[in-house]
Amino acid sequence: MKKLCLAVLVGTCCAAANAADTYTIDANHTHATFSFQHLGLSTFDGKIPAEGGTVVLDRAQKTGSVEVTFNVEGIATGVAKFDDHLRSGDFFQVDKFPKATFKSDKITFEGDEPATIAGNLTIKDITKPVTLKVTSFNCVPKHPMAGVPACGANATASINRSDFGLTYGAGAVPDEIKLVVEVEALQK
Repeated sequence: MKKLCLAVLVGTCCAAANAADTYTIDANHTHATFSFQHLGLSTFDGKIPAEGGTVVLDRAQKTGSVEVTFNVEGIATGVAKFDDHLRSGDFFQVDKFPKATFKSDKITFEGDEPATIAGNLTIKDITKPVTLKVTSFNCVPKHPMAGVPACGANATASINRSDFGLTYGAGAVPDEIKLVVEVEALQK
């Protein structure tokens, strides 16, 4: 009986040590920024807030997953008239497609940190593969405000907006759009 109890205890400890950590996206500190050249004259930036999502990481096993939903209705560039135009049928058509999503297929690691996140980005019900390059990653054992473990990351990618049916203004706005996804997530 002692051997059985010891085996169960050791097995439980080992399983816990190798278990993946699950984090909930902090929508107040997570968003996607986009930038593009406007008429070839200047860089124009905007932000799409996250609505929620989940990050699962097992740094020891070098596995994980990411799912994030973005609230396209909340798109903001600092120019109200342009924001309304981006929400219209010319661009995102938020009355029909209010959300965008990213769901990972594979995370590659360098050491125990994520290096790339390959997955599928869905905008206007059009899904295309996108690989995000992680440019910064950090975890803390205790978030100073939430009091739980937390991780944050920034990741970049370039997409062609035409791949997602965003073709309006092709002469003024180039097809290639740079994305930066900034994430903060709190452990469940």
